[in-house]
Amino acid sequence: MRVLIVNTNELTGGAAVAANRLMEALNNNGVKAKMLVKEKATENLTVVGLPSSFRQKWNFLYERWCIFWHLHLKRNRLFEIDIANVGNDITRLREFKEADIIHLHWINQGMLSVENIQKILASGKPVVWTMHDLWPATAICHYANSCKKYQTSCANCPLLPGGGGANDLAAKVWRRKQKAYQKGNILFVPCSKWLERTAKESALLKGHFVKSVPNAIDQHSFCKKDKTEARQKVGLPTDKRIILFASQRITDQRKGIDYLVKALEKMVKEHPETRENTVVAILGGHAEDVVNQLPLTAFPLGFVSDEKTIVNIYNAADVFVLPSLQDNLPNTIMEALACGVPCVGFRVGGIPEEIDHLKNGYVAEYKSIDDLSRGIFWVLSEANAEELSTNAIRKVAKSYSQQTVALKYIEVYTQAAATKHFRL
Repeated sequence: MRVLIVNTNELTGGAAVAANRLMEALNNNGVKAKMLVKEKATENLTVVGLPSSFRQKWNFLYERWCIFWHLHLKRNRLFEIDIANVGNDITRLREFKEADIIHLHWINQGMLSVENIQKILASGKPVVWTMHDLWPATAICHYANSCKKYQTSCANCPLLPGGGGANDLAAKVWRRKQKAYQKGNILFVPCSKWLERTAKESALLKGHFVKSVPNAIDQHSFCKKDKTEARQKVGLPTDKRIILFASQRITDQRKGIDYLVKALEKMVKEHPETRENTVVAILGGHAEDVVNQLPLTAFPLGFVSDEKTIVNIYNAADVFVLPSLQDNLPNTIMEALACGVPCVGFRVGGIPEEIDHLKNGYVAEYKSIDDLSRGIFWVLSEANAEELSTNAIRKVAKSYSQQTVALKYIEVYTQAAATKHFRL
């Protein structure tokens, strides 16, 4: 079986990380998998970049301009919306023609247009689409928040100025997606059970296969190491308790840095000793921007791409905190658990599927600063650290190992090949 994984980026973003890990898992379990990306960033022979051209940059800029125009020249929601009005015809590529299965991942920002997807379906090849967010099931948004319009049809979009209108940009993209999806059968695979439940509510996906399969992780790379040695390697104190927060962009409000700041303020107020015995490590871009907001000594580590360094940073931590306000199945929580680090996060999205409350971490009530603070302190000061660590590693081995995830996808591919000529 030959699978072509299609993703916008090779390395940048959670979807790229997940796609790479899946490719490795498949190749390690008897499937010949390659990945097609917009721009190749490494020497990996199993990754292919699109032919270099000015059009790649033009696609991105033109789509952003169209969105910018519909936002009445305001930037505040410029990257919350994707309309897939331009992209690349990959059906002419050798890698596409050789593939038995076309496996789409995150294909926005000029990689594929809705019409490109329609052409892929018209080719007759089985198509599987891993959903890293809700965009395939809505018109233009990646996270619907409280909006439920996608359950019937998108229009009057709350992301557009004045609520859009009955025939706004969302309504037009919705009709384009409807037309495209009717050209063939897509097997949609959300990364979490939460996203599966949400996607099944979409009128766009009615009649299509929708079943969740989690992301995979390599436990040979992400594993527990000596904490003192890990701290020494990344320059973190060996005599303090370390809270770790990580995000590709620390200032991304969706990842909840503001809630972490307030929760730590509350913890320090209630437990003054933590000011002396606890520090915060911040992993990700713009880390230095939030240092002065924290009530504890902070170590901004910046953006790190080297996997061995990232593993050492996880191993240096006593607890990983990700108070996301919206999320699917965060790779960062999975990575921390694989390294034996207990995690704390809100009860939202797929996070409660990763964190087993009071077993490998703490699931705080959504947007509750009090409960988030309580959970962080519980992990640091009251729980059995070794028991939490053991449970974290067991959870990853059972649910997210390469073999477990690869076998689940092989089942999906088999079903895709068997059902490509009709709708479920």
